[in-house]
Amino acid sequence: MSVRKRKWISPGGLEKEAWVVDYVDLRGKRRNKQFIRKKAADEFDTTVKGEMRAGTHTAETASITVNEAGDRWIANCENASLERTTVDAYRSHLELHIKPFLGVRKLTQLTVPMITDWERKLRDGTADQKPRSTAMIKRVRNDLGALLSNAMDEGLVARNVVAEMRSKRRRNGAQSERRAKRKLQVGVDIPTPEEIKAMVGAMEEYWRPILLTAIFTGLRASELRGLRWANVDLSRRELHVRERADEYKQMGRPKSEAGERTVPLPPLVVAELRRWKLKCPKTDLGLAFPSPVEGVGIVGLTYMVKRGLWPTQIAAGITKVGKNSNGKVATVAKYSGLHSLRHFFASWCINRKVDGGLELPVKMVQERLGHSTVAMTLDIYGHLFPRADDTEELAAAERALLG
Repeated sequence: MSVRKRKWISPGGLEKEAWVVDYVDLRGKRRNKQFIRKKAADEFDTTVKGEMRAGTHTAETASITVNEAGDRWIANCENASLERTTVDAYRSHLELHIKPFLGVRKLTQLTVPMITDWERKLRDGTADQKPRSTAMIKRVRNDLGALLSNAMDEGLVARNVVAEMRSKRRRNGAQSERRAKRKLQVGVDIPTPEEIKAMVGAMEEYWRPILLTAIFTGLRASELRGLRWANVDLSRRELHVRERADEYKQMGRPKSEAGERTVPLPPLVVAELRRWKLKCPKTDLGLAFPSPVEGVGIVGLTYMVKRGLWPTQIAAGITKVGKNSNGKVATVAKYSGLHSLRHFFASWCINRKVDGGLELPVKMVQERLGHSTVAMTLDIYGHLFPRADDTEELAAAERALLG
């Protein structure tokens, strides 16, 4: 490599000069880059030498744009047989949140300040783009990091600026994201016991077995929709989670090994499932909760929520002021998704027996929910576990200290 000063006459007859870094890249191709100042040329020379030694250098002219790298990343995700819903989420994030802001940039042009500015635009919004939530910004940042990792594996870029940002933030002890993440609240995100009682009393015949199962087993919506009678053992009062149905009504195994589990059934659910099994429409898949629409088979998630969960809440008086499907202010169901019932099940497992809960240890709660780790369970529900009542101990210590 060499750094030299070059002078030349432009087509317009003007004398010009620049500092040129001349080198041969890892593929044996000669490259050069011009700079106005020698300091910038020396810094580039030092950077390239380090990348060449590490075997990671990619010349800017050999790089591709974020648009192109994103398309390659999506193609690799599809070739890796990732779930269709996962790939679709990646594609949506790419098209809506990454390409409009960074798409024309070459990978080698991305810098930490540029990514920080992109996050600011996502957070604040633009003239034609709505502000994104903190959770969404985190997801799309992770997707951009995965895109860059894929490009690094293909030798299209030498560095992953998103990974560098994460490392820097960890070193600086930045906790803003953690502080911004609100804890789940009973009565806001988690139905209260009184609300559950009201829902149980307001359930219509078709929705009663599926909603009771959701409340007292904590199954995910996809696991409920893919539950077969073959995996429901009423004599042993338990069900086995072995399959699930995705958003496209395709049956498959749970997303993780921990998702395959056995969940005990309380007497109320066993009695309801016995009754329902006699009336349940027969399907080729042997589903426990098939669609009421003849010939459809797997019930749709939106159908479950809009026809089952929301009307049940409204009938039970569990409502709030919101906007209806037409965008007008109206009385709507308080809890928007089936995951709220899963949250209730988790709280029921955690709550003390004197408060009507099961008071299970955290490891058993993790297993009932099908979380991959205990850490995941504690991250989501750790604040719900009862704390030791040390009031008497404090009083005794105070008396011993002060007399």
